Amino acid sequence: MLKSILTMLALTNGMLAADETILLFNGKNLDGWVADIPAADNKEITPSFIVRDGMLVSLGTPLGHLLTEKEYADYKLTVEYRFPAKPGNCGVLVHASKPRVLYAMFPQSIEVQMMHKSAGDFWCIHENIDVPDMKKRRPHKEGQKFGGTKEDARQILNLTDDSEKPLGEWNTMTIEARGNQIIVHVNGDLVNHGKNATASKGKIALQAEGSEVEFRKVELTPLAK
Repeated sequence: MLKSILTMLALTNGMLAADETILLFNGKNLDGWVADIPAADNKEITPSFIVRDGMLVSLGTPLGHLLTEKEYADYKLTVEYRFPAKPGNCGVLVHASKPRVLYAMFPQSIEVQMMHKSAGDFWCIHENIDVPDMKKRRPHKEGQKFGGTKEDARQILNLTDDSEKPLGEWNTMTIEARGNQIIVHVNGDLVNHGKNATASKGKIALQAEGSEVEFRKVELTPLAK
């Protein structure tokens, strides 16, 4: 009864109640999403993102991103995905804001990598986040700083490379964004945990980055403050 009352109050005030699951992908169309594909700026092109057989599909090319229309903070994001044909590259971007800040392509954000055998790596894109053992887990050249611009050491390695399922099977990635922390699990394994993120809210984005990827679930659960 109490939960129902709180949910009604949240809806009345235009807020979302904790534990209220939001289907970011409805299984039918791309309502609630907007594509940012640089190659489409001046001409009509084949879409990079489609809905096929009840799945959201990133075709991999033309390169770009599919972003939520809304911004989110303090949530658990659950994504079920697979590479149907061959292993490749993709990613989920959280706290996305200013578009095309890196290489005239990537929005300002923190990327959670989905590349085969690298799922759970962080890539900092004009944002930053800290993890333990930074010097060990953040490949860098001498004198290079930890940051998010193209001159910086932007990649943060995951804790395990063997958490993914075999090619063609479904993987479950959860991303918990709570305040300035980002916690990532792949198929139940903790693969990354960062703190002191320089952003704590923003849009969520999926990538088209060269490989076909199928998503059968993209859902968000708000977390209690």
